[in-house]
Amino acid sequence: MAQLSVQHVDKIYDNNVQAVFDFNLDVKDGELIVLVGPSGCGKSTTLRMIAGLEDISAGHLFLDGKEITQTPAKDRDMAMVFQNYALYGHMTIYENMAFSLTLRKENPNVIHKKVLAAAEILGLTSQLNKKPSQLSGGQRQRVAMGRSIVRNPKVFLFDEPLSNLDAKLRGATRREILLLHKRLQATMLYVTHDQTEALTLADRIVCMSMGHVQQVGTPLELYDSPANRFVASFIGLPPMNFFDATVREGELEGRGFRVKLSEEEKGILLPYAGKEIELGVRPEDVQGGGDIALNVFSNENLGMNTLVHGHIGDGELANRISAKLRGWYDYKEGDRVSVEFSRKHFFDKETGVAIGREVKA
Repeated sequence: MAQLSVQHVDKIYDNNVQAVFDFNLDVKDGELIVLVGPSGCGKSTTLRMIAGLEDISAGHLFLDGKEITQTPAKDRDMAMVFQNYALYGHMTIYENMAFSLTLRKENPNVIHKKVLAAAEILGLTSQLNKKPSQLSGGQRQRVAMGRSIVRNPKVFLFDEPLSNLDAKLRGATRREILLLHKRLQATMLYVTHDQTEALTLADRIVCMSMGHVQQVGTPLELYDSPANRFVASFIGLPPMNFFDATVREGELEGRGFRVKLSEEEKGILLPYAGKEIELGVRPEDVQGGGDIALNVFSNENLGMNTLVHGHIGDGELANRISAKLRGWYDYKEGDRVSVEFSRKHFFDKETGVAIGREVKA
């Protein structure tokens, strides 16, 4: 397929509002990259600049070593799948999938073979004579993907393609996209605000906030070793717990808790002795049996796990906390559960940057 290189790209609109700052990314041949972040973070704008649908204010874009920064969208050999499917309602599914090839005036026999091949890959062979209105949302999204497949582009671009589907269809279509990527070995860039999509689909994730790239890495790297507080809070469900804590000799002290530090943790936090940092603990790393008292105010049973919400400490300054405990528990409001933190993440209080790395207790 293709290698894509995005170098020092900015997007500044006519009203001097900057949407993307110094975006850099090298995409390997056949890699599936997911751009993830909250609404308004610049991820879709970045994708549209790569597609040629938005002008690049500064920086350079290369495809297989050739600069395409100023190349028109129609000549970039990329195919984009949009959130709203963008199908022609008066055309059959076959005609929709063949449309771009028909515009190119390709040989009808070649068009027919390409459409049938794409339909077979996506399970649409029996739907080719129907109109889009006769299909489900998931089927229509597959048609939009099929329209891209027949073009055999160098790069596939997906702009929040599952956001219009219900939860069950999202899961099914997500699996289809993953299978499609494995079958085609295609270079793909995929934009979403859904971290579940990012974690399950990506070879690598680009996490963005307010136009800036916060971290690039594998799903496990972003989950296990977040670069800063933003990534730690955005990746992971339920989100990470955060507590203010002061570094004392051999321990961390916060409102309602004291936790001992391992020798490795002491070394990491040595420059912060006597100072306040931010301690991050994922709900799944809050485990039963320790000496921290969790005061329960709600309980959610999730089958093999129980999500317990409560606080540690007393009064208005108590720390809120969520714990994902393995097993089925029926805690009531006011119950007290003894817990401990099995894994910790440390963040600089001022910058939000991760301190050292997370360490197993």
